[in-house]
Amino acid sequence: MFIVNVEGAVCREDQWLVITRSMKEEHAGGTLSLVGGKVEVEGNTLDILERTVKREFYEEIGIEIKDSVTFVYSSSFVTEDGYNVINVVFLCEYDSGTAQRKSPDEVEAVHWMTYEEIMNHPKAPPWTKESVKRAAAARK
Repeated sequence: MFIVNVEGAVCREDQWLVITRSMKEEHAGGTLSLVGGKVEVEGNTLDILERTVKREFYEEIGIEIKDSVTFVYSSSFVTEDGYNVINVVFLCEYDSGTAQRKSPDEVEAVHWMTYEEIMNHPKAPPWTKESVKRAAAARK
């Protein structure tokens, strides 16, 4: 069994929207990350991944993204506690709202950063760099 996680990559005026994960987070606390979270059980439904990424943006940082999201890539990893996770990254487009820390248990800080700033940031893990790199390629 897998936990399914989704993340959204948003770029506006050549800056990417990233967060510093709260130290309270079980996985990768204190690191730079795209906005995202776990898919919740909804029964028989359509577009669950897309709805989840929209929900996570609103719950964590208070912004709306446009309905149309583009699949970038998927990966898998095993958490420190031994849980198998599938991670799905989408390229998303900002719609409205001001990005701010809305969920302190999940988000330490919100940042708009250039590609180079993310790639050179000491708290940017390899998977966040990979996601931003692939999202940047998908924008072209």
